[in-house]
Amino acid sequence: MADINVKSPIAEGPLLEWLITSLKPMSRSKVKELLRHGQVQVNGTAVTQFDHPIRPLDRIAITRERGTPSKHGLKQSGIVIIYEDDHLLVIDKPPGLLTVSTDAEKTETAFVHLNAELESRRGGRALVVHRIDRETSGLLIFALTEGAHANLKANWPGVEKTYLAVVEGAPTATEGRVESYLVEGHDLRVKTCKPDRLNAKRAVSHYRLLQQRGKFSLVEVKLETGRKHQIRVHMAGLGCPVIGDKGYGSTMSPAKRLGLHAWRLMFPHPITGLPIMLESPLPAVLRQVVG
Repeated sequence: MADINVKSPIAEGPLLEWLITSLKPMSRSKVKELLRHGQVQVNGTAVTQFDHPIRPLDRIAITRERGTPSKHGLKQSGIVIIYEDDHLLVIDKPPGLLTVSTDAEKTETAFVHLNAELESRRGGRALVVHRIDRETSGLLIFALTEGAHANLKANWPGVEKTYLAVVEGAPTATEGRVESYLVEGHDLRVKTCKPDRLNAKRAVSHYRLLQQRGKFSLVEVKLETGRKHQIRVHMAGLGCPVIGDKGYGSTMSPAKRLGLHAWRLMFPHPITGLPIMLESPLPAVLRQVVG
């Protein structure tokens, strides 16, 4: 691919959607790949954040070479550090960014960007405590010492994890408890199954309807267990799939992203034992859907 200078935008909006329109007939998946690999520059700076806001007269270019995470690349990746001490660090992860690497993606991850930042200013490396889905935004904990890591992992079931989900329709009851058994298929999709099925895992969610506007609702979901795609499967089972979640039955994507956000974490500090409560506000693009 040769370097491409794309025309300046004439209106504000998220970078991904503007690129998809401007680079037709390039596929949506190819455009996402360009972003993930640091090949999109806004005003001369590589940007990987799908919902990076663009403004009229911004200069946007597509480069032939794949970028590598900068030692000061947190801003470009959309990562925000919201808590840090000598033992742990909590970030607000944007949608579209992996927590850790996969076979298909090695560098464009929260883990890589965060460690590049830590190496540049304090030395040491972050240790992964948990993960959230690539298309989910919100709070993500990393440990900075082996002791903190061991403590957080050992006591992870006791960490209170609360999500906000923007869903189609609304659950019949305004609050309730969902319990099921889940299994991951060969297609990587998670399905409800019988308890005695091989590799079945018990999953429990507690939900509460917070707000309703037209075809969409805002639901608070507190996890009792933390299974892969648990909220997405449970909301779909209640007849109100998470917006933008086509794989689990959603037919609408008004925010052009998955409507799931890791909102609140409550846990005792792994070393001092003092209570910590952290929140990440619901992103504006999701807030607009439910008013």
